[in-house]
Amino acid sequence: MDLLLLGITIVLTLFGLAMIASVSVFESYQLTERLVNQGSRETSTNAFYLWRSFSHVIVGLLGMLFTMIVPYRLWERLALPLFALTMFLLLAVFVPGLRAEYGTAYSWLYIGSFSLQPSELLKLTFIFYLAIWLQKREQLIGTFKEGFLPFAILLTVSTMLIALQPDLGSFLVISGIAAVMFFIAGGNFFHLILGGAIAGVMGLPMILSQEYIRNRFKAFLQPGNQDLAETIGFQIKQALIAVGSGGIFGVGYGKSIQKFGYLPEVQADAIFAAMAEELGFMRLLIIITLFSTFVIRGYRIAQDAPDRFGALVAAGITTWIAVQALINICVNLALFPLTGVTMPFISYGGSSLVSILVATGILLNISMYTTHESLSSRRARRKSLQRVLKRRLRLAQ
Repeated sequence: MDLLLLGITIVLTLFGLAMIASVSVFESYQLTERLVNQGSRETSTNAFYLWRSFSHVIVGLLGMLFTMIVPYRLWERLALPLFALTMFLLLAVFVPGLRAEYGTAYSWLYIGSFSLQPSELLKLTFIFYLAIWLQKREQLIGTFKEGFLPFAILLTVSTMLIALQPDLGSFLVISGIAAVMFFIAGGNFFHLILGGAIAGVMGLPMILSQEYIRNRFKAFLQPGNQDLAETIGFQIKQALIAVGSGGIFGVGYGKSIQKFGYLPEVQADAIFAAMAEELGFMRLLIIITLFSTFVIRGYRIAQDAPDRFGALVAAGITTWIAVQALINICVNLALFPLTGVTMPFISYGGSSLVSILVATGILLNISMYTTHESLSSRRARRKSLQRVLKRRLRLAQ
């Protein structure tokens, strides 16, 4: 197993718990105080989000342990039913009474007393299904009619329900995953550029049909507009204040000011800005280095995978982590319009954290076979070299 990748995963997950313990105290108190007033709770607490996150971490780590043990080739056989189940759950999100309406998008689903975000599960099941699909069309991927066109149709069908929610963040992450997997499988780069342009023309009008998303783009494109900064651009403004306040070394762990009702979704989408305020630029470099190392190791596992399915799945999971982290950072630095994308391993969010940890377990399982195959290959090359040297020594004698 790639122990460095495992270590980075554990460190980032525990670091996420520590940050949620710090930045969520005000939001936890406000939420539980409302529940007390409604009669749903007896007392208010500062640790509501922390204990919820702790339970998510336990479930996620158990899921990661399971997928670390189960041979990754099992997912090749289960790819189609898992993908179909996820698409069914995405359809169920649009059924009144089943969907849990949080914020401005229809992205959550009630299952008993729990809520689930199917788009997070789709990221993983789509990787499985796309890996099989690309594997079967290995000789045709580079063509337009037999390769790119069916790929574009598959991607459109898979992301249409997400665009209708609308969930811009998940739409971008899944599109990024698909593009990288298609290119690695042998797809034409110019076809990808064409596909991106078509997706923009077809998908953006659907996503921008919602007024609040149009407002987010308006706030992004007019950063100097003070009226927008105090209304629809308020979250980005507060995120930039938090990042700027942190400076080089931060104000100190637990000493954030922005977490006291100024920065919305501080424990989820905006946790990077709160991290920047408390830890500062230099300490954030450590976190970014850990993510960078994770991505490098992930792509190395994909490169050395023993089969094409393992290589494509490893590349897809690694791209998922990379793209999602990059979008979250760019949003908090006002380099991209506001989207509901969490920071992998760190942000509050049960569906997101559990699915990412489960996917990381699969990546670690692939690394076990990669290590075994690499060792066997090196041993075979060493023995072959020894035989050649012995033969030459005999000839020299």
